[in-house]
Amino acid sequence: MNRQIATDLSGEQLIDAELDSKPSPRPPVFPNRAIAIATGLSLVLIALNLRPLFSSASALLPEIIEQTRLSSFGAGVLTTLPVVCLGVFAPLAPKLAQRIGAERTLLVVLLLLALGTALRGFSSLPLLFAGTALAGACIATGNVLLPGLVKRDFPSRMGMMTGLYTMALCAGAAGAAGLTVPLRNLASGSWSLALGLWAVPALAVALLWLPLAAGRKVRVKRTGFKVEGLWTDRLAWQVTLFMGFQSSLAYCVFGWLSPILRDRGLDAVAAGGLASLSIMAQVLTCLAIPSIAVRCADQRLIGAALVACATVGLLGVLFAPISSLWVWGIVQGIGQGGLIALAMTIIVLRSPDPHVAAHLSGMAQCIGYMLAAIGPLLVGLIHSLTESYGATAFLFVFLGLAAAIFGWGAGRALHVGARTVELADRD
Repeated sequence: MNRQIATDLSGEQLIDAELDSKPSPRPPVFPNRAIAIATGLSLVLIALNLRPLFSSASALLPEIIEQTRLSSFGAGVLTTLPVVCLGVFAPLAPKLAQRIGAERTLLVVLLLLALGTALRGFSSLPLLFAGTALAGACIATGNVLLPGLVKRDFPSRMGMMTGLYTMALCAGAAGAAGLTVPLRNLASGSWSLALGLWAVPALAVALLWLPLAAGRKVRVKRTGFKVEGLWTDRLAWQVTLFMGFQSSLAYCVFGWLSPILRDRGLDAVAAGGLASLSIMAQVLTCLAIPSIAVRCADQRLIGAALVACATVGLLGVLFAPISSLWVWGIVQGIGQGGLIALAMTIIVLRSPDPHVAAHLSGMAQCIGYMLAAIGPLLVGLIHSLTESYGATAFLFVFLGLAAAIFGWGAGRALHVGARTVELADRD
């Protein structure tokens, strides 16, 4: 097992969209320290904007349902739509990066993300869905490109940038969960304006990134490698399904935790605050689990323990006394954050080389996020049929059991049966 790769590329840094390109991407030589700092800060700020889309709408979902007469199933479609986009558009990111450069692609992503988020600011149901889909496609592209840029530009500060990047993702989701309701109150009770205001930070970061992206020279790249045997490998599918089921649980939390808490009797501000606290708790295990996982003989028991925390935490949120909800929210966040980090780390631990890791990551994200989209949709459907969130407990238990089963298979100390072929050798 290539433990050096696993140690260096832990967490979301496993993905490099340009890894199979020739010539290989090289770290830039920054002209001065100020440019290096500005680049690092910009990458962290970009990460900060890749999660508010999910938790901002969740915080105001009851108001959206009431004022637009959207059904619970329709609300499920709304929370599911950006997750579907994560799976559909992720494979396009490397192609865009190879054509116009990763930096310029990220600039386009930020501008379109701001546009999509702004479209949600109009009191129009079609624009709400259209803006959500556009922003979801942009986030999918950013998810794939940003970690590779972090790895390429700051190879000697990988640990620090990994921590900052991970915390920024969680902080973006937590901030949107906790601040969207106060923003609505400042906007005279307008849920649409509160959602649209999240376009402002995305646009601000785009303006900061503009001179950095424009100053980079774009080199045309060609594909230099091919990975064979991945899509027919049993272990690769176990890794993919583990990614999918744990992600489904995660996006149920992003999309429905605040409405569930409000249904339990919390007011909008308290529900948003508790959802924010739960998401921030993910930082603890998100940072710790990769370094623990690579030092273990296998990852089966770690995965099972984390699934138990995430699932039991959700059941506690559904049924425990109101006074203890903050405890269960933190337990759920600790489990969920660890699962996300473990799923990404397992990709490299199960891969014999970095090229297979990049392709396995693409497979796991594409199929995994498509599978993950089913969870939030089913929560909305169950609530629509039963007019209660209690019955969603069966769904959460099923998702947890599925994640545990496929995580047990994916956690074995094996490599996927795929191999890297250099295309030049086949001419």
